[in-house]
Amino acid sequence: MESGMEVKVKKTYKIEVDCANCALKMEEAAKKVEGVQDAVVSFMTQKMKVEFAENADEKAVMQSVRKACRKVEDDCEIFLD
Repeated sequence: MESGMEVKVKKTYKIEVDCANCALKMEEAAKKVEGVQDAVVSFMTQKMKVEFAENADEKAVMQSVRKACRKVEDDCEIFLD
């Protein structure tokens, strides 16, 4: 691999959320978490796509994302397994 090239890690997580507005709140909360480059939450597919910052610890970041999402939407779920 050439030096200077960024390696972008993207993962998709299954989620459980009750409404489209709640999904938007989750997306906004996830984007604010350190280590998250970008996040997209789809109410229709019940999925969250997360693009991690370079060298981010994905598991630790997703624990923080889950906490942040629960602050704005306490009955949401993100399946991390």
